[in-house]
Amino acid sequence: MQHELIDVLIIEDEPTLARLHADLINKHPRLRLVGIAASLAEAQEKLTALQPQLVLLDNYLPDGKGITLISHPLLLSANCTVIFITAASDMDTCSQAIRNGAFDYILKPVSWKRLSQSLERFVQFAEQQRVWKIVDQQNVDSLYQLQAKNFRLDNSSKGIEENTLARVQQLFNDRATYCFSVDEVVSETGLSKTTARRYLEHCVETGYLRVEMLYGKIGHPRRMYKRAAG
Repeated sequence: MQHELIDVLIIEDEPTLARLHADLINKHPRLRLVGIAASLAEAQEKLTALQPQLVLLDNYLPDGKGITLISHPLLLSANCTVIFITAASDMDTCSQAIRNGAFDYILKPVSWKRLSQSLERFVQFAEQQRVWKIVDQQNVDSLYQLQAKNFRLDNSSKGIEENTLARVQQLFNDRATYCFSVDEVVSETGLSKTTARRYLEHCVETGYLRVEMLYGKIGHPRRMYKRAAG
């Protein structure tokens, strides 16, 4: 049985982050990327032209805040759902997103695993809405559980800076089949070895990278890092 694809629009002004989010969407068999907007004005144009069913929405854009789009008639009339992805950690922004029906609220720096889980829950949510024409209490409870699923607080992101994380991830995104050593990551990114190792291990913990052990003839095995399968 062939499922209908869900059209996704990314609203993000950081090109590297937008590409990383696009890569994740493109790997999902049920999602289809229809566009990327880097400003509020561009977002409004693409919402009108593309009519996406899901928007990954950044808050801090060059010409205003993404949160203003959540209650915009364009979104309300288009039956479009929002996953808010932002550095905005103030309660006012979070509360406004929740009040206006955001499916999820993900703080930057974004955990690859966390965003993957959110997208998967939305796909399940959309599918159940499509299949269930009439609901009983169990159906309703299931929908609410998908939207409000609790996640373990991820303490591993402490000391992780968004742009540095994006730079490291883009290296692996560009060469998805290559195994990098810590020294190669240092050479490519200009980070110190300690910093590079911290970001690499963070990417392993969040599911973006996996570790392969390289066994040489002498000495200890080396940890090599490679993009995890999407």
